[in-house]
Amino acid sequence: MQATQTTSIQAKSLTILEDQLQHEFLACKKARFYAQQMQDAQLRGVASQIADAHCQRYDRLFNYLNAHA
Repeated sequence: MQATQTTSIQAKSLTILEDQLQHEFLACKKARFYAQQMQDAQLRGVASQIADAHCQRYDRLFNYLNAHA
């Protein structure tokens, strides 16, 4: 019984991580788009930093999932 519970928790964790991966990808893509649309250089820089942070989190999650899948 306990092994089944552990497997269920791992499957649920995997689902959560996959969802987060999708959210980070979309956030990165949107922030890059917004950065390209901004006329103000300072705002463009902030949006680019936000995009970079989302892309880095995406890469870390992607690598983690590949290493543990």
